[in-house]
Amino acid sequence: MQRRQFLNAFAASAGLLLPLGPHAWAATMAPGSSAPTSRKLIVVMLRGAVDGMNVVAPVADAEYARLRPNIALAKPGADDGALDLDGYFGLHPALAPLMPLWQQKKLAFVHASGSPDASRSHFDAQDYMESATPGVKSTQDGWMNRLLGVLPGESTPTRALSIGPVMPRILSGALPATNLANGAAGTRATPLDRPQIAKAFDALYTGNERFGKVYVDGRQAHEEVMAAANSGMMSEMQAADNGAPLPNGFPDDAARLATLMRNKPNIQLAFIALGGWDTHANQGAGSGQLANRLQPLGTGLATLAQRLGPLFDDTVIVVMSEFGRTARENGNRGTDHGHGNAMWVLGGKVQGGRVAGEWKGLADGQLNEGRDLPVTTDFRRVLAHIAERHLRLPDSALVRAFPGLPGGAPLNLLA
Repeated sequence: MQRRQFLNAFAASAGLLLPLGPHAWAATMAPGSSAPTSRKLIVVMLRGAVDGMNVVAPVADAEYARLRPNIALAKPGADDGALDLDGYFGLHPALAPLMPLWQQKKLAFVHASGSPDASRSHFDAQDYMESATPGVKSTQDGWMNRLLGVLPGESTPTRALSIGPVMPRILSGALPATNLANGAAGTRATPLDRPQIAKAFDALYTGNERFGKVYVDGRQAHEEVMAAANSGMMSEMQAADNGAPLPNGFPDDAARLATLMRNKPNIQLAFIALGGWDTHANQGAGSGQLANRLQPLGTGLATLAQRLGPLFDDTVIVVMSEFGRTARENGNRGTDHGHGNAMWVLGGKVQGGRVAGEWKGLADGQLNEGRDLPVTTDFRRVLAHIAERHLRLPDSALVRAFPGLPGGAPLNLLA
């Protein structure tokens, strides 16, 4: 095996993204202040295109029941009915664990949001959401990696963390990030945790001029994660989806992530992807296939907020999906690939308890191509708003993180 191949294999086994290009380590400090911020950002990606119209359902709109005679949520108060949000929109009943956050005004939704690109391809649309350059396939890095380059303070390997089977597109780029497997395997000991093996590898690579930094950073990231995992509450917890797992295990992963972030303050950005949202058939209404996916998602998000404890006040959690689904149900009692969707924003300082964005209704003349929600709020505006108000980034940094950022009316999701 070539030495370069070995280092890549080592990085993968350690769960570390370590780019080996000629400029991989050229930029480790952000411009301006060198003091890192304590504010956190967690992104949850629902791969497969979740049906935002049955997550945040316009139950008071007569067109909603007409377009979805078999899968529309019943109105609040009925069996398996929606949970009333504001008299017009209702939350899917499987997401009941999130209602306390809504009532505390720590949860908001941005409806009819998404990518301006018209693609209905899962692969392309996910790529655009992760690169934040809709319609441009040549972008080399993800927007969360670009955030690492503009945040104040040194970008260490554990500053950005992903939980999943592979390092995601959203964290790819010049700066290092750490990837953990889902479940307890993500914090399980490896052969390099054996002292004799670690000593041998240290002697071989630590002083190597070309590969030493890759090895040392990989070891550092693994040791930091293991140390955080084995303290505190962690001892109690052990195609369209693009490799993302179903959300069934999300509550455990959410609890694990919260503990890691509490025990390792350096972790500032985190990402996790969940699959299973491509509901072309037998989607269900208040119960059924979609409900079975939403229940562990809602429980996991509530667990994440609760386990973060006081840290939740300095954290924003964003839930997004590559596109929405058709306004009309199809002949298989499901929904097909659509356009506009609903983004979720949770956090201690979120100005929640409301459905934001420009909602045009479901009349035929208001639908995109006569079939689905239009995108009235570009997803990049939501992300840039969070980066500006929550992460305190200046305009110059926002332009670097989100090139081609469109304008629009203020969102005011955060103070």
